Amino acid sequence: MTTRPPISKGHDMSRIIAGAAGGHPLTSVATDATRPTTDRVKEALFSRLESWDVVKDAVVLDLFAGSGALGLEAVSRGAASARLVDQAEAAQTALRKNVTMVNKAVGRNAAAAVRSSTSSYLATYRGELVTLAFLDPPYPLGEEELAKVLEALAPHLHEDAVIVVERGSRSPAPGWPEGWHQLRERRYGESTLWFAETLEFDADEDGGGVGAGEA
Repeated sequence: MTTRPPISKGHDMSRIIAGAAGGHPLTSVATDATRPTTDRVKEALFSRLESWDVVKDAVVLDLFAGSGALGLEAVSRGAASARLVDQAEAAQTALRKNVTMVNKAVGRNAAAAVRSSTSSYLATYRGELVTLAFLDPPYPLGEEELAKVLEALAPHLHEDAVIVVERGSRSPAPGWPEGWHQLRERRYGESTLWFAETLEFDADEDGGGVGAGEA
């Protein structure tokens, strides 16, 4: 009999929605300080990303990863790899369990949990250029701090990378680094998603880009 993983107070249990690990529950971060991405938001997010064909074989970086819901969803759907970064001890406990579960489901060690602050990790990152980046801070991130994170991320992005930022709906749009272009802004209750691209990525191809119908 499978034991139901602990659920953070006030939040519904999340799960991997689709792909090799689809249907598997995610262990939640055991703190009320987090703002987990709901399954509704996650489903809408990945519907959009898959319409742009940017998930399969992606090199993913998930910053402020929490339980790893976004990066691990990408791995389940065929991303080549994902690094999931969070410095909180409570997050690491859940993250390691979720990484183990998804890696087992996909049959390879595609995902890795990293305990580090975002700034320290980006300052020392020497991995592959990132093609898909998620930033989902569990707390209100100040405008200056977010801008610094995005600037630090920029040198590590592939020329056709897509970046997704999730923030509270009362927050302003991110201040994107020079050369980035905002693709979408979508509000889902208390959360809003912002999608951006680096200059070389053309989201208009195959009807998936700016001006195309919504998923």
